Amino acid sequence: MSNYKHILLAADYSVHNDYVADKAKSLADSYQAKLSIIHVLDNIAMPDTNYGAVIPLNEDSNYDLLEAEKNKLRELGNRLGVDEDNQWLVWGVPKEEIIEIATQQHIDLIVVGSHGRHGLALLLGSTANSILHHTPCDVLAVRLSDK
Repeated sequence: MSNYKHILLAADYSVHNDYVADKAKSLADSYQAKLSIIHVLDNIAMPDTNYGAVIPLNEDSNYDLLEAEKNKLRELGNRLGVDEDNQWLVWGVPKEEIIEIATQQHIDLIVVGSHGRHGLALLLGSTANSILHHTPCDVLAVRLSDK
């Protein structure tokens, strides 16, 4: 197995986010790899803007929810020592946007949290499962407890 050079953390800001983020940071440190972060907005309305799905972190908007999401990403990036150039806030479908950034940025490992769904929940699909089956790079699904 070759060393990972660029690791992408798929952050979801759930109660488990710090646990998954710490795993990604530990792997990046172990492999001396660059760490990047993506958070996909799929639960707030997209305002009419002059930019596409990737949201520039250095431009202010009048949209309070968007500014709150930017601040969460910046705080996580600061905590993990990730340069703002390697942080992406994107509107869209999480699996599609994560895979798109991973492909564009030549990511060789995506780290994502997973609840290990079974039965119908697995058939309906989870973000981690979708990424695992559709991305060209390795995926580390960090098992999360529902408790």
